Amino acid sequence: MTRGYTRYALGVLVLVYVFNMVDRNILNVLLEPIKEELGATDLQLGLLVGPAFAIFYAVAGIPIARISDRYSRRTVISAGLVVWSMMTAVSAFVRTYPQLLLARIGVGVGEASCSPAAHSLISDYFPPDRRATAFAIYAIGAPLGAVLGFLIGGWVTEFFSWRQALLVVGLPGIVFAAVVWFTLREPVRGAFESAPLSNIPLRDALGSMARLPALRHTLIGAAVHAFASVGVGSWNAPFLMRVHEMSPGQVGTWMAVLAMMSAVGTFAGGRITDWLARRDVRWNLWASGVATLGALPFYLGFYLLAGREMALAMAFPASMLAAFFTAPTIAMTQALVRPNMRALASAVMLFMSNMVGTGLGPLMVGFLSDWLTPEYGSQAIRYALLVVVGSNLWAAIHFFLGARTLRRDLESVRSG
Repeated sequence: MTRGYTRYALGVLVLVYVFNMVDRNILNVLLEPIKEELGATDLQLGLLVGPAFAIFYAVAGIPIARISDRYSRRTVISAGLVVWSMMTAVSAFVRTYPQLLLARIGVGVGEASCSPAAHSLISDYFPPDRRATAFAIYAIGAPLGAVLGFLIGGWVTEFFSWRQALLVVGLPGIVFAAVVWFTLREPVRGAFESAPLSNIPLRDALGSMARLPALRHTLIGAAVHAFASVGVGSWNAPFLMRVHEMSPGQVGTWMAVLAMMSAVGTFAGGRITDWLARRDVRWNLWASGVATLGALPFYLGFYLLAGREMALAMAFPASMLAAFFTAPTIAMTQALVRPNMRALASAVMLFMSNMVGTGLGPLMVGFLSDWLTPEYGSQAIRYALLVVVGSNLWAAIHFFLGARTLRRDLESVRSG
């Protein structure tokens, strides 16, 4: 395939990821109006954006990834896009909290098709020395999708309702699935590697992954990082509404700006890591550890400062540094397995990140907020967010530990 086509294919995958993240993130800015209309508690809202999505997303991801490693990845992605877009649109018509919970489960199952297959495709579109940058470009779809989700969710809710917001973002994805189906081409698997591509039983594949310390620490670090970042990201909108008394439109706009800062951090993470790793491959994990630690002081300022302007100013560098780890950890997860295990490796990473991050992070914030409300009132959410974001220290430790054996483990994979 020509370089021009691989760039086009990457662009299509980025747009798929944008649709994925719009449908996933829009609910974060809709939590307050949903709470008012459906009478949900904070714990129930945490369940809605956490386990209800994450458990089914993570569990469905493993079998879907095995299909992607053996059959057409294009088909998997386009079918999943139809499913999650349709379920998002269906969410606009629910009348009770349990109905919305079921629709959210459907979104999670559909979205499980996206990233494992996309990561595998990108690894076959681009050679190893360009993958972190390619994954950074792909990963920008996450903050871009969040930008659109926050803007559409905030302002459509401000002028109409949260139901119309879900309908607006759900329907276009069904149409874009046709673009994926008719224009995306399957590259040769393992085109840039010499390792044999015989089928590997699931148990053997998982066992080979578990034996590599660098991969174990990368996966654990990414999961703990997701616990912090998804946990606080899901509750930043209610935090700004309750503590700083901002309207849905204002919150949607500011959340979109912060998501753009995440896009900058995501792209910078890929480019800077590619550059540093040419000097020492261990920078693939060192860089993530340094950036994760660097974000913590700014998060403290965001949640503790009383003035709205100063708090939001602290959120800018926090968002950029927190997103830095994304591309390097994806690239290392793909590099530390054989080519015919890449979708599975991605699914395992997403399984852990979603079970720990999306599954527990938002739920923990909601639980702590309910628990602290009798004593702190509307300020309770501030302290709940501080507790959860502090776990990034644990994530950074795993990135540094993984770097210790990274050279040896990469060589082990290359030698077969």
